[in-house]
Amino acid sequence: MAICLNTESANKMFGMMVRDEYYVDKSGMIEKVNARINSMHRYICVTKPRRFGKTSVVNMLGAYYCKAYDAAALFEGLKISKSKTYKMHLNQYNVISLCMNRLPDHGNIYDDYIGMIMDSIIGDIYEAYPDLEHRKFCSISDMLAATGDQFIFVIDEWDYIFGHDLYKESQGDFLEFLRNLLKDQPYVALAYMTGVLPIKKYSTGSALNMFKEYTMLKDPHFEKYFGFTEDEVRTLCEKQSVLTMDEISDWYDGYQMKNGAQLYNPRSVICALEDGVCQSYWTRTGKMDEVLFFLKYNIGEVRDDVVKMVGGIPVKISIEEEYSAGQENPKNREEIYGAMIIYGLVSYHDGELCIPNKELMLEFQKALKDDDFGYVAELVRNSDEVLEATLDMEGGRVASYLHHIHNSELPILKYNDENSLSCVVTLAYLSARNKYRIEREEKSGKGFADFIFHPRRKNLPGIILELKADDTPEVAIEQIKKKEYCEKLWKENVTNILAVGLSYDTEKKEHQCVIEKMQH
Repeated sequence: MAICLNTESANKMFGMMVRDEYYVDKSGMIEKVNARINSMHRYICVTKPRRFGKTSVVNMLGAYYCKAYDAAALFEGLKISKSKTYKMHLNQYNVISLCMNRLPDHGNIYDDYIGMIMDSIIGDIYEAYPDLEHRKFCSISDMLAATGDQFIFVIDEWDYIFGHDLYKESQGDFLEFLRNLLKDQPYVALAYMTGVLPIKKYSTGSALNMFKEYTMLKDPHFEKYFGFTEDEVRTLCEKQSVLTMDEISDWYDGYQMKNGAQLYNPRSVICALEDGVCQSYWTRTGKMDEVLFFLKYNIGEVRDDVVKMVGGIPVKISIEEEYSAGQENPKNREEIYGAMIIYGLVSYHDGELCIPNKELMLEFQKALKDDDFGYVAELVRNSDEVLEATLDMEGGRVASYLHHIHNSELPILKYNDENSLSCVVTLAYLSARNKYRIEREEKSGKGFADFIFHPRRKNLPGIILELKADDTPEVAIEQIKKKEYCEKLWKENVTNILAVGLSYDTEKKEHQCVIEKMQH
């Protein structure tokens, strides 16, 4: 039975996908890949974060191209079936499928790992081409050339060994293996490779420089096939009645394509719809401490940025270079964010970084509690107190807490502008995000409220928070009433609402806070 050549696994896995209730048709991508077959652009490497549909595409391509079976029934009615190239390439090729995260049962050194991969290819070639059994070959590439046939290579998790220190000394050898197998070989009709990390460019002689790479930072061709578009998510939501589009958007939206269109984390969306509950799914995979792992390399420079992003304020930065396989740990602000973009931890569009959605926001909030964040960590760990004081309508306690934050060591919290003041409020009420959906500068009534706290539980009051500099908290309360900022919460059937007026005297460096109950 074949291990990697013309196996039935892709066909079986894709069949399960197509029959799934929440299947999203991404087969339009096949038409673009078809155009690369037997061309100078036949080497494709697509790298995306975990759970962004990479393996699903691998199975789809394997099922479509492999000549070992007839997959027409699976693709009939899908988008690719309407393409002019559909029948031309359907099940017409020998496909070698390699999943690089497979490990041998015995042995844990690189020779065992690469030996298993090589033995799988050699064994399958001999089985499919018995006439070659009595010939000796110096390399697998010589053996494949001797078949006289062409092959499509579909390689999943190509970067697996770059995440394991056990194989660190052999990473160069691994790249050489792939180069010898694929580069400038006439038997390669197409090489499609996927993983999380972009290819490390070592040197002209040894690099896999024949591959055209498509990453989270640069992908003008395939980006819409990895992640769900807004229309796709809306269609999925219509298949159930438990979760609304707004809830799904709040949790899993936030990535953007080149044209500005939104992309959703696909795995998380499907899990939420299947379970009927929005919670963190994506961050349960892989290393749980990835956010903190990268931030620790440059705490001083990135700390203010993280506080801004947690406060919903984008960070302006130019990211040109991508973090790639085999690269040393990031050393500066740009390298840190380059890595975080590749891992999908932050979203980057038009020169601005932001935390894409609530799912990732929870990870950043956890990171801020780490001792490496110094004073910020202390503020965050104690942020329960300011919410408690607000709910108890103790304005003096709230003002005292804000004064404490303002006197911290962080430059961003010195009230240089409105964003600084907003960051103070964000830190002060960080723990409240577990109980409230907090919106900044939200339209309500006859204007835009500074902050509106939408309760996630029915027993909690809504909160309208208005900020004033060099004025009184009473003026802030009056503005809440006059501009009818409570209207949005009332429309959500939130009848118990607290109006919070916060003021800061720039001369005396003092805060004041007044809290009132609002009457509908």
